[in-house]
Amino acid sequence: MGRKASMLATLVGVAVIAGGCGTTPADGGDDGKPMVVHLYGSDANMSNSLKDKLKDSPVILSGMVGTAPLLDLPESFKERLRGVDSSLADYGYAAEAYDAVLLAGLAAESARSTDATAISKYMVGASNSGTVCDSAAACLVLAKAGKDFAYRGVSMRRSGFTDAGEPSSASYGALHFSRSNTINDNLTEYIGAGDPGSASTAASPPYTAYPTGNAKKRIPPLKVGGLMPHTGRLAFRSAPRFAGARLAVAELNAAGGVIEQPVEWVDGDDGTDEKVAAATVDRFIGLGVQVIIGASSSSVTKAMIPKIAAANRMLISPSSTSDELSTIADNGLFFRTAPPDTLQARALADVVMRDGPHQVTIVAREDAYGLGLQKNVKADLLTAGMTDADVDLISYPTTTEDFSGIAARVRQNSPNGVLILGYDETALIVQALAARRVGTAESLGG
Repeated sequence: MGRKASMLATLVGVAVIAGGCGTTPADGGDDGKPMVVHLYGSDANMSNSLKDKLKDSPVILSGMVGTAPLLDLPESFKERLRGVDSSLADYGYAAEAYDAVLLAGLAAESARSTDATAISKYMVGASNSGTVCDSAAACLVLAKAGKDFAYRGVSMRRSGFTDAGEPSSASYGALHFSRSNTINDNLTEYIGAGDPGSASTAASPPYTAYPTGNAKKRIPPLKVGGLMPHTGRLAFRSAPRFAGARLAVAELNAAGGVIEQPVEWVDGDDGTDEKVAAATVDRFIGLGVQVIIGASSSSVTKAMIPKIAAANRMLISPSSTSDELSTIADNGLFFRTAPPDTLQARALADVVMRDGPHQVTIVAREDAYGLGLQKNVKADLLTAGMTDADVDLISYPTTTEDFSGIAARVRQNSPNGVLILGYDETALIVQALAARRVGTAESLGG
């Protein structure tokens, strides 16, 4: 069976293998010999932007492979994104940010209101119920006519939201780092995951007539705020998300706006930090922003949900994937276009087990994203036949800068595979591992 066919045959079909086999100290000690491992990554560190933090470490990521929610994006969509930001190095979560804004605008048109609580009631139905449409222009025509429609845009082309307001299915990509510390697009593979049958069957509320006279004049324009990082540890991954969101605003306006008014974009920064994000949310509330796109990290999103719910604002994250967010109390005002981590965890475990029994070390940052995904991957590995002794869990505070102790522990334990669940600090982790002569065959020159 060919490589691609083999991947398609897996449970969820997402590969994260990094190749290589080599000399490993039999006693797990540090004898200076190369220790070749499979090196795995996940969505937050699988980015071309990571190379900018590794200018003094050429080829260090070579052979590392990881998963990310990703689609085989149409070239026309990429061109439109580059029209917004010509400097884009990749397109991670751009489609999810685009769909988040479009769905909010379409739901507002369906609600005949820009009030966040009213908009939220039409979000799930706009993704599932009625005539399929795939653009701002086509869907707005249906919404204005009071007809049920199912938006099938860029990231949500397979199916719509679940009752919890998150994707019922998604597309994952297996991304391979090359010797230039960048993703080799020629090796990227796209495989569907999840269950379209889990999409909600709930219908939207009944459509009402548009307000007239003074009531119509009193409807404020839809304001969309960008709560994504211009600063902080996820800033290196944010450019595609901002581009996707801004493109959606432009296309809604090109189609006539929402309730005959232009949608307004209000830029903001979540700083990959709860305090920075909270200050931005306060500013958005003061400016009358009804729909907030973000945050980027699961931990910041989790912290903002009570705040936006209390203020009757709507929050849609294009990139927060923690399973914890599926059941958090949100007054029906939180949605996400990024798939939950249960899908990625199953994929990671499936690929590890396909390689045969090993010992695996999972290194994770101590936040909702890292610890949640680490827990789920281990659970799936144990279900697949590994034992507790086969899976070593290491976590680190999000402020950690020195990873030499973690690298020493990895070297001592002699795993066959190392999975890193981190942000831009992944650069420091792989450098610390390399200092201990731990890496993929490609990065070690094997």
